[in-house]
Amino acid sequence: MGTRATGLGNPRAGPCFCGRGTSVTFDAAWSLVADAVSEGRIPGAVFGVSDGGERRVAWAGHAMTQPERVPMARDTVFDLASVTKPVFTTERILSHAASGRIDLDAPVTSVIPDFRQYDVQCWERRVTLRDCLGHQTPFPAVEPIYTYGDERATLRAFVLQREWRRLDVPVYSDINFVLLGIALERLEGRGIRDMDPGAWFTFAPDPDATAATEACTWRGRVMRGEVHDENCYALQGAGHSGLFGSAEALLEFSEAAFARGPGLITTPLSATRTHGWERRHPGWSGGQACTAETIGHTGFTGTGLWLDFGAGRAWTLLTNRVHPTRHADTGIGPLRQAVGETLYRE
Repeated sequence: MGTRATGLGNPRAGPCFCGRGTSVTFDAAWSLVADAVSEGRIPGAVFGVSDGGERRVAWAGHAMTQPERVPMARDTVFDLASVTKPVFTTERILSHAASGRIDLDAPVTSVIPDFRQYDVQCWERRVTLRDCLGHQTPFPAVEPIYTYGDERATLRAFVLQREWRRLDVPVYSDINFVLLGIALERLEGRGIRDMDPGAWFTFAPDPDATAATEACTWRGRVMRGEVHDENCYALQGAGHSGLFGSAEALLEFSEAAFARGPGLITTPLSATRTHGWERRHPGWSGGQACTAETIGHTGFTGTGLWLDFGAGRAWTLLTNRVHPTRHADTGIGPLRQAVGETLYRE
């Protein structure tokens, strides 16, 4: 187990945990994570907090336990899973909107005119880009797209021409961001994996520096340095998953977001969602002690990032809770909430 204040050469970083929090609250929150590791509920974790630009990072456990044991490190890279949605896809879509290349209130067909082209009166063609950003659509939550094959162009055609099952109410759906990913590819004329994810992130990590995820029954191996999400893997890059990064990378992202200030990412689209992010609401992953200006997002692999614009505080909890299997009760949900609550104790 290790704990250290660090900033990748950032002169602002130092040994104190500043702002409204104290080193005591960091240590108390970290002890919850360390207990989960020592009790075997999760193989390993990295926990990082930035408060007023001052950082602390702690880590424990193993980046991999099967087929060999590899210790966790401060700079271990994680498969961020659905944290890709706000950190990469949302940022890029909003950048195109800010430049005037797209209108968020225009239908997805304004960028992908062939979407459901054989039924021009269908409901799917009325879905807007903003609807997708805020998960305000009736697409199903998830679809095993990978079971239809693994040929990149054919699977994209399948996504665009499938008659999608329509739910009675909007739900959080990967399909929204699969579509936004295809929209980005049309806008930029290249595949997502050929796009620059920024200095802090990658789509192609060094496996030896990466936390392992699942022993995948479909692919027949432990996933390490390859995207865990089956649909993203089969699509060979997608807007809902596929980004890799460390705790430091997410804290760098957070500090840059604080420097820009609130914007569309904090603008509500529903009681639970903003543009690309989840907002504080009863029962959400970030706990209730943060301010009302807090947004966050979690990833299926065991990752999460939360930004409190009201307090100037960001925290990330990165775990490999699906290693070696997703079919285990790790308690990741209550752990995330407890960590968020503990960080704000006076």
